[in-house]
Amino acid sequence: MSRSSRLSRRSFAGGVAGAAVGVGAAGAATRADAAPGAPATAPAERPFTAARGRHSRRPNILFILGDDLGWADLSAYGSPHIRTPNLDRLARQGVRFTDAYSGSATCSPTRFSLYTGRYPGRTKGGLAEPIADKSVGLDPTHPTLASLLRDAGYATALIGKWHCGYLPDYSPTRSGWDEFFGNFGGALEYYSKLGLGGEYDLYEGGVREGDAEYKDLRYYTRILTERASEYVRRDHGERPWLLNLNFTTPHWPWIADGDEEQSAEIVRRIKAGEKGALWHQDGGSVEKYTEMVEDLDRSVGEVLRALRKSGQERDTLVFFASDNGGERFSYNWPLSGNKGSLKEGGIRVPTIVRWPARIDGGQVSDEPVYTPDWTATLLEVAGARPHPAYPLDGTSLAPYLLKGQAVAERELFWRVRGERALRRGKWKYYRGKGGADQLFDLAADRREQADRAAGEPELLAELRAAWERTDGELLAYG
Repeated sequence: MSRSSRLSRRSFAGGVAGAAVGVGAAGAATRADAAPGAPATAPAERPFTAARGRHSRRPNILFILGDDLGWADLSAYGSPHIRTPNLDRLARQGVRFTDAYSGSATCSPTRFSLYTGRYPGRTKGGLAEPIADKSVGLDPTHPTLASLLRDAGYATALIGKWHCGYLPDYSPTRSGWDEFFGNFGGALEYYSKLGLGGEYDLYEGGVREGDAEYKDLRYYTRILTERASEYVRRDHGERPWLLNLNFTTPHWPWIADGDEEQSAEIVRRIKAGEKGALWHQDGGSVEKYTEMVEDLDRSVGEVLRALRKSGQERDTLVFFASDNGGERFSYNWPLSGNKGSLKEGGIRVPTIVRWPARIDGGQVSDEPVYTPDWTATLLEVAGARPHPAYPLDGTSLAPYLLKGQAVAERELFWRVRGERALRRGKWKYYRGKGGADQLFDLAADRREQADRAAGEPELLAELRAAWERTDGELLAYG
């Protein structure tokens, strides 16, 4: 048994200095400069300050991902037409990040960056943007957030979307999660559970192909919410737990709870062999998308109520974000770009962290952070260590969140086919499919419209060289 696995939840002092008890009274509503469109009556947030000198047990970790949720799709981030009271409340009780990013611009590579804590391009499976067949996946021998926490004494579960490979070779239960209930592919029809190829894609267990299909033809978000609520209510004894709760909402097809006729039509088209029927290019609307996001908010609220009733709320770190930027009905203002792009709208995502035992509420942080950082952070607060043969690319934010230490200046790196981006401080280097190098001052121009490349040639060259150094460490695209 490893040293970390012998740590008691009651004796754990964090390994990092602790912080405050309770939830701040100040609201986490949007500031005018961080999220235009917020209600004028919303209480102001205060800039993040770590509360110090407190200790706690190792936290449970509830890590919630929405799917293709845009940066400003929550009312706490300025949406003028979508109402998300449960997620707004979560923000009031914790820290809302304005400059948080996904690890990539599409589903699979971001999940690789979370589960491994490394750039997607370090593994063959991470080169798929996203995974679309059975040829690649997350190598079961690669250490993951789940396997490292399990070795440190955590119970681990993944409920919802996996999208890191298919059976028989790839599965959450092969990569460190004790339990899995959900779908393997990138999308599924919400009632029938049919995937992109017309296959049934709802599984429990996920060990061998075909042996664990789970039949439930109710609306998928309802099923995931029930499963997650049951998990957080469960008696885990002295073991802390990690639950990755990966909703497919509000990913296409654009079907809300109750849209059974629309569901039946899409199923008919899938079974008739129409390729792309699930993409629902001829369906959806801003109103339908709003309905789906608000349903996601209600679902998260239901899981959080179950957590509170279980008596574990104070000692559970809750994380909420999107896996990448929004799609065609998202509200991303004032950002440019959307899912698939390394412009801000494709990778900047709503991100909220709450841990009542250690972090005060009602706060906002403008610190630039991204997905691999959260892997490093969660390992540290859980008393687990990265595998020495697989060094992390993220930076642990535990000293920042719990001790108030400044995050050292560093570079956030992204690469997708045809695009590159790197952020250092307020500066972002970007090259799109047109091939021109661009430079943006994000503090003054979040919309990325004022290209500063001509006026800052030395800085541009420096950031380009930094991007190319990291790119040189990664696997080449095939």
